[in-house]
Amino acid sequence: MQRIDPSAFRLTVAPMMDWTDRHCRYFHRLLSPHARLYTEMVTSAALVRGNQLRLLEHSHEEHPVALQLGGSDPVELAKAAILGAQAGYDEINLNVGCPSDRVQSGKFGACLMREPDLVGECVRAMAEVVDVPVTVKCRIGVDDQDEYADLQRFATTMVEAGVGVLVVHARKAWLEGLSPKENREIPPLDYERVYRLKREFPDLTIVINGGITTVEAVREHLAHVDGVMLGRAAYHDPFVLARLESDLYGAALPDRADVLDRMRIYIEAELARGTQLKHITRHILGLFQGEPGARGFRRQLSEGSHLPGADWGLIESAMAPLRQAA
Repeated sequence: MQRIDPSAFRLTVAPMMDWTDRHCRYFHRLLSPHARLYTEMVTSAALVRGNQLRLLEHSHEEHPVALQLGGSDPVELAKAAILGAQAGYDEINLNVGCPSDRVQSGKFGACLMREPDLVGECVRAMAEVVDVPVTVKCRIGVDDQDEYADLQRFATTMVEAGVGVLVVHARKAWLEGLSPKENREIPPLDYERVYRLKREFPDLTIVINGGITTVEAVREHLAHVDGVMLGRAAYHDPFVLARLESDLYGAALPDRADVLDRMRIYIEAELARGTQLKHITRHILGLFQGEPGARGFRRQLSEGSHLPGADWGLIESAMAPLRQAA
């Protein structure tokens, strides 16, 4: 098993397709210096055969940051892992949890829960060619595979393959009969199954994921497992990352407007290289969630960021009423 510092996985932000791009990760890093960040899933085929520079692009400020890969071909995944490690990623994570149709058709994601031996081969192939940790993100089960023994066997196979960190989404994946959107709520979460896994594999770093939205919930989970992974909560209410940074690491809570001010250099540099403002502002819409004026802030950015010439001035204008109310 790889030597892992469990504390490095105490707080993590889930890889989310169409969400956790490099702009999102830069923003999240400003809110939490300690959180471990993950890329959107990149298929091994796209990376090995495609535009590596674009797919692997990230900024120095994002670290620690992990590259999540999707695939089921050990040779191809090994090549992709080498590219990720060479690009400077701190971890290579294999997706064995995504239930989307597109993922199933490519024979990767949650359908691989049924083939732990193949996943073990993939992990072993990657771990042999890179020095950074190779980790796995999985579900507690898939379709009719709903016995704890199945998850136990999967975890055993991962440990035998050398995995030191297992990120477990505490909801079973349904690949037939439910849409991925429906699978976000059905079937119910089963946190106890993940806790049991940690009790039976004490040397395996276990990170729990699924439906976690508050500082209090994170604290409760950390009494049972090594780490917590936030998904949609970190995106829709990103300031929760600052609250967690304060609660878990003793940092002072930042002023929300100050966080945006610290993004100005990044945003203007991106605009100068041709990035449209809308690709960045979509990630900051939830920063003032629950605060007076939040709706106006979101509306002004949503309506103006796609217009030609939209720049930092739009963000400054959207923040003006919030600054006055502070």
